[in-house]
Amino acid sequence: MAPGGFFGRVLLVDVDGREATGTAVGLPERVLRSYLGGVGLGTWLMHRFAPAGVDPLAPEAPLAFVFSALVGTPLTTSAKFAVVAKSPLTGLLTDALASSRFAISGKLTGHDAIVIRGRAAETSVLLVDGAAVRLEPAGELAGLPAAEAEAAARARFGRGWQTAAVGPAGERGVRYATISHDGRHAGRGGLGAVLGAKNIKAVLVKAATKVAVADPAGVLAAARDLRTRSFGPATAKYRELGTLANLLAFNAVSTLPTRNFTAATFDEAPRLAAEELHELRAVARNSCASCSIGCEHIYRRKDGGRQRMEYENVFALGPLCGVSDPDDVFAASARCDELGLDTISAGGTIAWAMECVERGLIDEPWLRFGDGKAVLRALDAIGSRSPGLGELLAQGSRRAAELVGHGSIEFAPQVKGLELPGYEPRGLHAMALGLAVNARGADHNRSGAYEADLSGDLDRLDGGAAHVAAAIATEDRAAVMDSMILCKFLRGVFAEPFAEWARLLGLVTGWDIDGDELHAAARRIVRAKRAFNLREGATAADDTLPPRMLETPLTLRSGRTAVLGADRLRSMVAGYYAARGLDEEGRVRPEDMADLLLDA
Repeated sequence: MAPGGFFGRVLLVDVDGREATGTAVGLPERVLRSYLGGVGLGTWLMHRFAPAGVDPLAPEAPLAFVFSALVGTPLTTSAKFAVVAKSPLTGLLTDALASSRFAISGKLTGHDAIVIRGRAAETSVLLVDGAAVRLEPAGELAGLPAAEAEAAARARFGRGWQTAAVGPAGERGVRYATISHDGRHAGRGGLGAVLGAKNIKAVLVKAATKVAVADPAGVLAAARDLRTRSFGPATAKYRELGTLANLLAFNAVSTLPTRNFTAATFDEAPRLAAEELHELRAVARNSCASCSIGCEHIYRRKDGGRQRMEYENVFALGPLCGVSDPDDVFAASARCDELGLDTISAGGTIAWAMECVERGLIDEPWLRFGDGKAVLRALDAIGSRSPGLGELLAQGSRRAAELVGHGSIEFAPQVKGLELPGYEPRGLHAMALGLAVNARGADHNRSGAYEADLSGDLDRLDGGAAHVAAAIATEDRAAVMDSMILCKFLRGVFAEPFAEWARLLGLVTGWDIDGDELHAAARRIVRAKRAFNLREGATAADDTLPPRMLETPLTLRSGRTAVLGADRLRSMVAGYYAARGLDEEGRVRPEDMADLLLDA
């Protein structure tokens, strides 16, 4: 019998031409307890079902939708799911989290995960209703934005289905295409391209069962308490202005990447700031499914439409490309949503191309920093994979730089092929380490070490042992939150995170679990991610940052000079390996491999 909150099985869906078959595969309780669900369980499933060296876009490459014990409970922010696969952008493990009713219905098909392999003969949709799966041709959905495809699928199959779909970019194999649902996106690493390569435009799920928790009264009491705390000061910023509130704060301390990381401040940042836009453009505030925080802020576009804006899409399509007109940034964000593109990778790749144009390496004179219309034109070229520039930029900045040559890889804003988020690593040394060693690549959600840098407890420009410890601590916390799954915006409400998370998990599952065991699970998940990447050819040489970040100093508003340097980063990486129990080449030691339960 499965523990509370779990079904103890994964649905393995094999798609072959015009047919799909589903097979329930048991999940041992020790695997569930060791990996928790979400990203952790997804990592174990990739070890289990992804052939070593598989092309991420090949039919046999698996794509997993993964749930957790908390999904479907009244605990706030728990209506989330993970999508996990081998990334076509990085060639390594990637995962993305998203919130929507798809999470609840997907889990209530009666499975802890749905793993999809194979390829349809034509554009199709995959329907999962309990253990029953079927493939339906859906040529009429080809080329539609994900939101329109969702609406069309709902009209065709009924409102009882929840839908996750790809946009045109996913169909055309853009390496940073997203999977979308309810206006939200599983964004990073090209998961949309993986699903699109299977000729699956959308996955539809329908709830077919229920799942019990071990202590219903205890879960309900904990949910009431957590909901109350979620209204407190730890989440006030997100409720009042959303993540866009970070823009002016980062600009003030010279950590706002600008013009492809050639600067860390943007003089016109106030035009794009939440404070300004809230007064002039804000029209609504919204919440994810089962969330009491309400961080989503909706703004009015010039064309009369409405647009959800976050810090990362404003940074990537605004300052990173030198664009300050909010109408242009809003339009670019909307275009990414329509095409199904990760805004961070899109903005980073376009910013790299703009610098290439400045240097005479790409002959597209219209593609200039500061030109918002040029960003829109580039996005359209990427989404259609038009010959020349569109095809080039659809590869992401690393592959594009390898094709262009002439040293352009030195200023491609990526780690392991994944474009950098909106945090200047030269001015945030704990974050620099977190970005360098993370399994997914340059990633702010799997390593939130910038919080330690900006806490005042560390000298953020003098990376050392304390920065290593901070990067590991934030990575461990993220590993648990991404696996249980809980929203990161709740992190500030927990005074003793691991102990409190263990109590929540125990109430749901019935496990006698404590903070130490949960901390051990975090370390196991981090090692399992690294073990997968090592299997796929990653080496210690990948745990680094672009040469620009290591060789070019920055002068900050304070007058201090921010220098990271290759030697300092190498020293911190070595400290990270030692603290993680890895060998000097960053490999999981043989004696620790058994703990990963890869043969379970």
